[in-house]
Amino acid sequence: MSLAEPPTDDLAALLIACGRGERSALKHIFDTEAGRLIALAERILRRRELAEEVVQEAFLRIWTSARQFDGTRGSARGWIYAIVRNRALNVLRDGRREDTVEEGRLETLREGEQMEHILSAWQALDRNSRLHECLGALDERKRRGILLAYVGGYTHGEIAGRLKLPLGTTKSWIRRGLSALRECMA
Repeated sequence: MSLAEPPTDDLAALLIACGRGERSALKHIFDTEAGRLIALAERILRRRELAEEVVQEAFLRIWTSARQFDGTRGSARGWIYAIVRNRALNVLRDGRREDTVEEGRLETLREGEQMEHILSAWQALDRNSRLHECLGALDERKRRGILLAYVGGYTHGEIAGRLKLPLGTTKSWIRRGLSALRECMA
C-alpha cells in the first residue's frame, strides 16, 4: 500500500469526521482519492469532463451523506467508490452523455462541410451557362482555388492552408485559373 493511499480504517475515520462537519476530512479524502475516482468515472463515461463533474457531485453527496456511512456494512473505500460509480451510471442512463467530437476533429468536419458547400456552388450553376462551362474546363486545383477565393471568401494564405500547398503555388494556380476563365468567358 502506498503512503498516498490511506488505509480503509483511515477513510472510515475521515468519513465519520465528515459526518461531524469537519471540512478538512473531506479535503483529505479528496486529495487522496480524487484521481482514482476520476479514472473510475472516466472508464464508465469515456469523457474526462463528465467524469470530473461526476466526481464533484459525488463529493457533495459524500459530504452531505457521510453520517449514513456504516462501517459494519462495508468498507469506507467501497462506499465512496459506489457513490461515484452510481453517479456515473446515472449520467449514462439520464442521457447526459452526448456523443461528442474532439475539437480538432470538429474543425476538420466543419471545414469539410464548408468545402462541400463552396464546391457545390459550381454545380448549382445553370449547366448551360458559360460560367459553368468555363469553370468545368479548368484544372480541378485551379477551380478549387478560384471557388475558395470568390465563393468562400478565403485569402490566398487560407486557401494554401486548406489545400496543403505552398502559398506561391496557390497564388499561381488562382492567377492562371482566372486568366483562363477570362479567356474562356470572352
